[in-house]
Amino acid sequence: MKRRSFIKNTALGSAAVSAMATSCTPSSSNWTEEYSGGPVRDDFELMEITVKELQQKMQEGTYTSKTITQLYLDRIEKIDKAGPKLNSVIEINPDALAIAEQMDQERAQGKVRGPLHGIPVMIKDNIDTADKMLTTAGSLALSGNIARKDAFIVEQLRKAGAVLLGKTNLSEWANFRSTRSSSGWSSRGGQTRNPYILDRNPCGSSSGSGAAVSANLCALTIGTETNGSIVCPSSTNGVVGIKPTVGLVSRSGVIPISHSQDTTGPMARCVEDAAIFLSAIAGVDEKDAITRQSLDKVSKDYTQFLDSSGLEGARIGIGRSFMGFHEEVDVLMEEAFEVFRSRGAELIELDEVIPDISSYYGKGYNVLQYEFRDGLNRYLAGANPDTGIKTLADVIEYNQTNKSSAMPYFKQEILESSQEKGDLNEEEYLEALEKVQKGARESIDEVMKENNLDAIIAPTGGPAWCIDVVNGDNFGGSSSSPAAWSGYPNITVPAGFVYGLPVGLSIFGGAYTEPTLLKIAYGFEQATRHRKAPGFQLTLAI
Repeated sequence: MKRRSFIKNTALGSAAVSAMATSCTPSSSNWTEEYSGGPVRDDFELMEITVKELQQKMQEGTYTSKTITQLYLDRIEKIDKAGPKLNSVIEINPDALAIAEQMDQERAQGKVRGPLHGIPVMIKDNIDTADKMLTTAGSLALSGNIARKDAFIVEQLRKAGAVLLGKTNLSEWANFRSTRSSSGWSSRGGQTRNPYILDRNPCGSSSGSGAAVSANLCALTIGTETNGSIVCPSSTNGVVGIKPTVGLVSRSGVIPISHSQDTTGPMARCVEDAAIFLSAIAGVDEKDAITRQSLDKVSKDYTQFLDSSGLEGARIGIGRSFMGFHEEVDVLMEEAFEVFRSRGAELIELDEVIPDISSYYGKGYNVLQYEFRDGLNRYLAGANPDTGIKTLADVIEYNQTNKSSAMPYFKQEILESSQEKGDLNEEEYLEALEKVQKGARESIDEVMKENNLDAIIAPTGGPAWCIDVVNGDNFGGSSSSPAAWSGYPNITVPAGFVYGLPVGLSIFGGAYTEPTLLKIAYGFEQATRHRKAPGFQLTLAI
């Protein structure tokens, strides 16, 4: 879901931290004796390796899927659980090595299912897996929730031959619990840290997915987004994130916030890997009716749209109204604009993407509260009965009964206010949905048509802030709302660093324009190569 900036304008939340100092310098007791602070010497043999390179090495016999999986498992133990203690992985799949071995056996028999065959991936802990892992949205209230059926996208990944390595931590309830929370914290998983500077926040709610793939704990991850929850953690963790058009990728089997805005999407270290991943998970799911709209719009291979000359001849609008919140971010954006121009793009200054955008926030929050109550109650009604949690009211009661473990730093005012909403036939909801969804779509469509644009670009957000469980998040800017409200696609690509912290550039456009956005994103990435592996530095030197 979206992060603190949206909440302060009447929007969402995330989560706080387990037993961690509230200053921006972590207590030394949080680190193993072997770890003395960063940057660390990192000689991991799969460092920054791509999906294609992994496939080539398996084809050549240099590696097997099982050895690759074991290398990632060892790195998770070293980096995530010991060492810097990134805390991005909430659970390891006990069947991961067995799945990898099966993929190796199939390869030996001449069967390769596709680009993801034998590739270790991780998914966010709000996505159902019918295996030995839990699905909890990071909440202790759902401890014991082993799904009866795979989410549709998990079925797709299994068919593609991917090795499900584990699940990633997240902002509890996907950032929809409190207005004063710390992104990347969940009562089940604790606080995820930013791999570049460890006392900095990884953003959320797909915090663990962003941190894990950035830290080379796996090849690829999946996040979910309602408003900013893929693009923000991708930006702050220095990776590529794709928030697809709502309807391109199924949401069935995903713990919901909003049926009008939720989507799942890939997070990767490069655009090509993200495109490969999107190809595997996109498609029509009869259990998610909105995906039927994408029947003639889904591509089986999104890598076909990647073009290193993808900026040439493109007409791109600059969303300058999303700038001005940090002078160093503005410098990076101006440098990015020059890259676009030097590579043949024509840039058009836009006064605004959505007129009177501030009027959308309150109504947008109303939409989410109504849809969260309705969607979560539907999900919980079909969840594992062993949890004893069947409704949102049960979640609220559980948290109240178990305050010390479930709510040690911040409360659940978003859950409580959502519980007070009525059904989806209420005029307040219908009016808000009409204003937000239709208004955003019409505004984006109009500005793109009037200026003959292929896409709009803007800073994804600011550099990561200090983890603070007392006061909550301290967001900089954000450009995620137009694409979120409209349900349109948004891709963020690394655009440079501010004081060693990554900053991303967002590229968004109209419905189902993923091919165009990927072409532009790839052209920018190949022209700049801003992605650098994190160094796990303890704190910012000042």
